[in-house]
Amino acid sequence: MHDMQAARGAPLNDPPSGAGGGPHLGLLLVVAAAVLVLDVTSKIVAVAQLSDREPVELLGGLLTLRLVRNPGAAFGMAQGLTIVLTVVAAVVAVMILRFGRRLRSASWAVALGLVLGGAVGNLVDRILREPAPLRGHVIDFLELPSWPVFNVADSAIVTGGAVLVLLSVLGISHDGTRGKH
Repeated sequence: MHDMQAARGAPLNDPPSGAGGGPHLGLLLVVAAAVLVLDVTSKIVAVAQLSDREPVELLGGLLTLRLVRNPGAAFGMAQGLTIVLTVVAAVVAVMILRFGRRLRSASWAVALGLVLGGAVGNLVDRILREPAPLRGHVIDFLELPSWPVFNVADSAIVTGGAVLVLLSVLGISHDGTRGKH
């Protein structure tokens, strides 16, 4: 019967749940919470261990720990737009939460959870860090060769976005159905 459902375009995973949201809203929230905890914790440790210190090379220079306070977006772009970036991150978070109530795909839930956790992680910095509320600088501390300094939240956003693109290319919908190619 499972194959018949898949052949007719029916959801490939859990059946719809009650009014509380899709069956994978909880998964989205758990992934987002895990990313947020890892991001906030890593930034606290980075500030404590890397402030007023030369960069630390690890793995033969493959990874460098370098503390940077970033007032802009990823890769240091849009440095004068901190308030705009704060508002955009908040809107993205709200949109993902609203959309998450309709999720029927575990893959989409994980991908959106990564994006949500990363967006909220950087949003926390913008709201709470210096120089002022809503103008705070995001803490970045991971650097790869020939790559701008980034953080756990940035990694989660990029990974989640890549998974969303892959799911779309494969024709896998947020409701768990597979589109025709």
